[in-house]
Amino acid sequence: MANAKQIEELKNILLERKELITRNIQGSRDSIDSLKNSECNDEYDYAEVSSDSFKEGIIANQQIKELNEIEEALKRIDKGTYGICEMCDESIAIGRLRAKPFAKYCTPCREIHEQEQ
Repeated sequence: MANAKQIEELKNILLERKELITRNIQGSRDSIDSLKNSECNDEYDYAEVSSDSFKEGIIANQQIKELNEIEEALKRIDKGTYGICEMCDESIAIGRLRAKPFAKYCTPCREIHEQEQ
């Protein structure tokens, strides 16, 4: 189980990552808007703009998902349930939390969850 100092360190990591992702999402939105307003001279230009917009959208959606997971982890910290597996109520290993600070399942339960998906 993570101690208070470790949780504070992980909280800071989560907050830093949240800030970075928020900036990235805004950058992706700005880039998509810019691409929408770009001039297309032929179908190749249009294809390139469409492809770039699609990629930016996928990246932004993935980062929105991660941002939501980070916000959930920060709520668990505030509630005092951070670091406790949501499936088995056992402690999540500190190594797992360091690798993925927004983890909500211990390693065995994560494997079960992924198989069910």
